[in-house]
Amino acid sequence: MKTRLSELLAPSFYSLHVDIKKNRHSEYWLKGGRGSTKSSFAALEIILGMMRDADNGQHTNAVALRKVKDTLHESVFEQLAWAIEKLNVSHLWDIPKSKLELTYVPTGQKILFRGADKPKKIKSIKVKKGYIKYVWYEELDEFYGMEELRIINQSLMRGGDYFVVFYTYNPPKSGRSWVNQEAKVPKDGRRVHHSDYRSVPKEWLGKVFIAEAEHLKKTNFDAYRHEYLGEETGTGLEIFTNVTLRPIEIVEIKAFDKIHQGLDFGYAADPVCFEKIHYDKTRKKLYVYYEHSGINISNRKLFNNVKEHKSIMTVADSAEPKSIAELKSYGMRIKGAKKGPDSVDYGIKYLSSEVEEIIIDNVKCPRAAKEFINYALETDKNGEVKSAYPDKDNHSIDAIRYSLEDVMSLSGVSFLK
Repeated sequence: MKTRLSELLAPSFYSLHVDIKKNRHSEYWLKGGRGSTKSSFAALEIILGMMRDADNGQHTNAVALRKVKDTLHESVFEQLAWAIEKLNVSHLWDIPKSKLELTYVPTGQKILFRGADKPKKIKSIKVKKGYIKYVWYEELDEFYGMEELRIINQSLMRGGDYFVVFYTYNPPKSGRSWVNQEAKVPKDGRRVHHSDYRSVPKEWLGKVFIAEAEHLKKTNFDAYRHEYLGEETGTGLEIFTNVTLRPIEIVEIKAFDKIHQGLDFGYAADPVCFEKIHYDKTRKKLYVYYEHSGINISNRKLFNNVKEHKSIMTVADSAEPKSIAELKSYGMRIKGAKKGPDSVDYGIKYLSSEVEEIIIDNVKCPRAAKEFINYALETDKNGEVKSAYPDKDNHSIDAIRYSLEDVMSLSGVSFLK
């Protein structure tokens, strides 16, 4: 039984479907709010595209990605399985229950699933036949920036003439986030598409969904604009409003003479984070231009990766004296950060108010860019703003606080938690 695409695609996606079918662009940024069906559209286009390619004698494959592997099954896998069922082609696809892989049975074309928290596994992806034409990044804002995406794409997009990359996401509140900024950059081969639930047939969403959206519209219009319309509204709670994301050129770096280095330890759940900065205290400008970060990085591996910077004093989290001693034994100049009451508060206030501009090279330092842009005060269950700074997603922030302890101590405060 054939299915009419108009029964599966919301009207706002009709022209986009034709665009993809005619190979007019290679990357599609699909942004929008809840219920916009952007992820459903990406899933349908991948299934349709692979089957259409097979009919034309082309053996194409696909890879679907999330930042964290554990979220793959309940998101992109289920969405693609839904698309197969809705297109009434389940008899042509193998959908295993215990394996993250989909196979188009007539040709053996594959859809593979990977988490970007294991980059080596992405680099090792190979298909037995054909090439990877379709790449889908779901929840794009979870990724660290374009440099991370470029590295992944360079590993995947080989051996073919045409590629289709889908980036699906709900725009973060802050217009300063990397994903919101990148979507505004004109680029050949890129098409940006915005959608929201209002262009979707109401019967697809259901009465409860519509009622909840309308209720939020009446009670909290800014939240409605962000959550349901997918608009950048700003949080009003951003802490670092002095951040500029841009490339820091080599000619600038050569002139840096006030260099500081900081290290926040981590291993499994929390990443280790090494940051190198220049602070122009006269002009009150801080430049973040080198970063090494990741999970499951031993102290030996960390040292090997940053040893070219070993001669400059690194200030590290003093909560791990054994790690500091180990790195020192390898030849790194390193010391533990000083402790003091209200150290976190003072360090963050210094960076957010005493420093006029924090310039971050978001290509070289993606974790710092993401953390500083998104670091914001939180609210409690009653909507009241919490007074304490959040103790999460702040590894680069901590590393930079540590690196500047001597500068901040000159202001008359002993600190660092």
